[in-house]
Amino acid sequence: MNTQIVKAFGTEAPTENLKPLNIERREVTAKDIEIEILYCGVCHSDLHTARNEWQGTIYPNVPGHEIVGRISKIGSAVTKFKVGDLAGVGCMVDSCRDCEHCKSGNEQYCENGNTLTYNSLEKHLNKQTFGGYSERIVVDEDFVLRIPENLDLAATAPLLCAGITTWSPLRHWNVGEGTKVGIVGIGGLGHMGVKLAKAMGAHVVVITTSPSKVEDAMRLGADEVVLSTDEEQMKANANTLHFILDCVSAQHDINSYLSLLKLDGTLAIVGAPEQPLPVSAFSLILSRRSFAGSAIGSIAETQEMLDFCGKHNIVSDIELIKMQDINTAYDRLLKGDVKYRFVIDMASLKN
Repeated sequence: MNTQIVKAFGTEAPTENLKPLNIERREVTAKDIEIEILYCGVCHSDLHTARNEWQGTIYPNVPGHEIVGRISKIGSAVTKFKVGDLAGVGCMVDSCRDCEHCKSGNEQYCENGNTLTYNSLEKHLNKQTFGGYSERIVVDEDFVLRIPENLDLAATAPLLCAGITTWSPLRHWNVGEGTKVGIVGIGGLGHMGVKLAKAMGAHVVVITTSPSKVEDAMRLGADEVVLSTDEEQMKANANTLHFILDCVSAQHDINSYLSLLKLDGTLAIVGAPEQPLPVSAFSLILSRRSFAGSAIGSIAETQEMLDFCGKHNIVSDIELIKMQDINTAYDRLLKGDVKYRFVIDMASLKN
């Protein structure tokens, strides 16, 4: 198979900074699309993987799975896109396509393991996949997404992970008119959860430990803000929420949030704390509550989310950075010093 050499930014070891690298990508096959990457969001998963904090990182590693760009080349059998179209790539670039989940449109839960945008196995070259911290990417058209023309492109990039990670559970648990929804944590995920739930018609209650985030939560669209550190506020809101989206990746008392759910309410967690969260049986039993989890969404769900965001003019709150500033951005990300998502201007990679 023909290949090409592409400029990228990545790391060769868990303790090394990210730096310029040359990587190998396949040339387009019949169903492939080549995208010139314009913007790439910075997800906390990028940092975890680059530093091997989840174990299993393949080096050299090039992170990035919030990709927005313009199509520069298409294969002979491509029917859904043309050269010059805006396009996006999220967290996965392929799946087995044969298992029960893939056939039912849930390829994000592929039983044989989907192909992630980076740190996964590239089937064509039998090498690891490289992500969006690069000039170009080549992806099967079935895993490429249309980007609404009216949205700010840089601020759209985080929708490909933060957007779909919050949209999928909100849709799955039928959030909309007549539902009262809690969003726990206002960060890269949580701020998108607020925007999406509000646009879906829900009454949105932000639950935060930080008094300093009250004003921002209201700006993002919250109808109410509850300080989880205030025992009286938490008691006053017990048994009031139909659904809670928990976006916190740090250790926290899940039982205090479960107590806010009504009968038959569900708390879905999309944050990923490193240690298990103890759950009291009585937090679930006494009001028939459910404690669930959710990963990213399918390609169809992701396109639905992007179209919804185009209709309602929803994008992420971002800070645009140059590729050369990524190591500083990682340090700031660890401190929570970003509102609410870093996005890399990939034009800086050419400098």
